[in-house]
Amino acid sequence: MLNRYLFKRIDNSALIVFRVLFGVLIIAQSWGSILTGYVRKRLIPTQFTFNFIGFDFIQPLPDTWMYVFFIAMGIFGVGVMIGYKYKLSISMFTLMWVYSYLMQKTSYNNHYYLLILLCVFMIIVPAHRYLSIDVRQNPSLKKISMPNWVPLIFILQMGIVYTYAAVAKIYPDWLDGTVATNLMKSKAHYPLIGFMLQETWVIWTIVYFGIFFDLLIVPLMLWKKTRRFAFVLAVFFHLFNSVIFQIGIFPYLALALFIFFFPPKTIHGLFLKGKKFYDKEQIYIPPYRNLLVSFLGIWFIIQLILPIRHRFIKGDVLWTEEGHRLSWRMMLRNRGGFSKFKIIDKQTGEETIVNKNEYLTPRQISATATKPDVIWQFAQRLKKEYAEKGQDISIYVEGYVGVNGHPSRQFINPEVDMAQAKWNYFGHNDWILLYEKK
Repeated sequence: MLNRYLFKRIDNSALIVFRVLFGVLIIAQSWGSILTGYVRKRLIPTQFTFNFIGFDFIQPLPDTWMYVFFIAMGIFGVGVMIGYKYKLSISMFTLMWVYSYLMQKTSYNNHYYLLILLCVFMIIVPAHRYLSIDVRQNPSLKKISMPNWVPLIFILQMGIVYTYAAVAKIYPDWLDGTVATNLMKSKAHYPLIGFMLQETWVIWTIVYFGIFFDLLIVPLMLWKKTRRFAFVLAVFFHLFNSVIFQIGIFPYLALALFIFFFPPKTIHGLFLKGKKFYDKEQIYIPPYRNLLVSFLGIWFIIQLILPIRHRFIKGDVLWTEEGHRLSWRMMLRNRGGFSKFKIIDKQTGEETIVNKNEYLTPRQISATATKPDVIWQFAQRLKKEYAEKGQDISIYVEGYVGVNGHPSRQFINPEVDMAQAKWNYFGHNDWILLYEKK
């Protein structure tokens, strides 16, 4: 039964069209990072970046080499789009995207993480078997079918993303409109629509449409009778997010993924009319069947566990941030605060207040006020710098954070020497003060 479900051959029109769209979008992501100033503002001017902990060796290339890096990523994106040396192109783009993702945590975005997951899928699927330069150069590669597991993995991954995004919204500050109100206040300056976004009915529409869309969009797309209506809602939802929140390629990537919900004949008729249609439904069990099933099983178990790991960490993730990343907790909170780093020379007793402007960009300064791992990393950076000068120091942090406009509270234990503090990867860091309701 499992073999028939996973390895039945179906028409591959959806995958071929998605490959082209995916290529266009990763080109836009790569070269757009240059054109929008992302590379110039976030990577080139920094003395160092707040990489993911454990990947300290991943740092930006010097000066203009970062531009070369992103130009090269776009070139590999072209290879993906046209299917030229496809496996090499998608593999190289994936490695370079992971590198850029790991090097700069202050620009973290769930969508960047999703792109990594989709890149892995695109490496293992046969997306270059039709409408590609590879097929033109080697006609033996040409196929008009694919195994049924291919669209299934994209659909299942989308289901996980949307479902966890919906569940995460079920908490007081979202349900009472606080989060949506704060989000829309920051858009009040938008021409033509800014004033309308402040209307009460708009706020409540965002609150409940956001939950029900995320929760129901995949089931509605799977059911033939509601599929077209659901797709219209998806177009509206993602275009609204694109215009209002300006979140790069993600809305269009999400819309491109919906292609896997439509029957192959529909995709074939819209985009590949000259292509022969496959309808034999043969079953072919590849020699790597067990390896593939094991890989996908482990993959989706991890995808189901990662977003709920914060449930097993002491404290509220909205406050501590521990377990926030990789969990599809999107647009759920607004954090503000400040932090002051005090250095004490253990030999002389001299105290120094760190001028963060000498070390960090404005965005990084903001992160050192609200992100505990960034606070810890900056303390370790200072410790290393002073050690290189032969000084043994203690570092104490006075930090206050406010979430969703609520009054600020002390966030970091001011009595803990952050130069000696350790980072707990899998549990609560005790130097983060827990939020206690008053």
